Amino acid sequence: MSKKNPFSTLTTKGVDELAQLEAELAAKRFTLRFQHAVGQVENTAEIRKTRRELARVKSALSQKLAGK
Repeated sequence: MSKKNPFSTLTTKGVDELAQLEAELAAKRFTLRFQHAVGQVENTAEIRKTRRELARVKSALSQKLAGK
C-alpha cells in the first residue's frame, strides 16, 4: 500500500488558491493554539497536522512564486 504524497496535490493549485489555503490554515492553527492553552482541544494531534499542512502550503507557495 503506497501513501499518497500530500505535497503533489498542492503543486497543482494556483497561487491564489494556495494563499487562501494558507490564510485558512493559519487561522485554524491560531484557534487550536488558544483552545489547547485553555484545555478545550480534544484531539491534540490536530495541532500537529495543521502545522505540517501549513508548512507544506507555504513551501508550495514559495516555489510557485519563485517560478519553479
